[in-house]
Amino acid sequence: MKFLIVGLGNIGDEYAETRHNIGFDVLDAFAQKHAAQFHTDRLAYVSELKYKGKILILIKPTTYMNLSGKAMKYWLDKEKIPIAQSLTIVDDLAFSLDTIKVKKSGSDAGHNGLKSIHECLGTTEYPRLRFGIGNDFEKSKQVAYVLGKWKSDEIETVKQKIKVSGEIIENFVSIGIDRTMNLYNQMKF
Repeated sequence: MKFLIVGLGNIGDEYAETRHNIGFDVLDAFAQKHAAQFHTDRLAYVSELKYKGKILILIKPTTYMNLSGKAMKYWLDKEKIPIAQSLTIVDDLAFSLDTIKVKKSGSDAGHNGLKSIHECLGTTEYPRLRFGIGNDFEKSKQVAYVLGKWKSDEIETVKQKIKVSGEIIENFVSIGIDRTMNLYNQMKF
């Protein structure tokens, strides 16, 4: 059984370790934990690993955030993976930094990466891990906040959440989304 794990972010050093790139950071940590390496492939950095008899294809789209759906659709089709066996990891302004949510579906909530996925897949019915980044910014400063680096007092929480996000991926592929939601959606950091 195959699963597609999609970490949203932007390529380029200027985006490294920013709030908007948390999907990339989660997949980097997850691949490292499982001794997997990324390589450049069509529309994404790609890694493949086995976990409990399942094949996990990890992708970090190289299309930039606004075209993430193009990469996700390509890899779902190429690997013949049903949408329900995908998990998209995304930064989320709607949740505070102490929160992480696993959802079966939902709106894009103004997130350009999710908008692109909705447009390319033609549905909002796909699992996602919403990594709360908070919304501590002044009016009209949202872009700078999202593309900004973590504050020093946030880094420890971010590290804990990245580790737990890896556990969420493992549980998603081994026990399913419903049980994973029950285990993690009330957790605070």
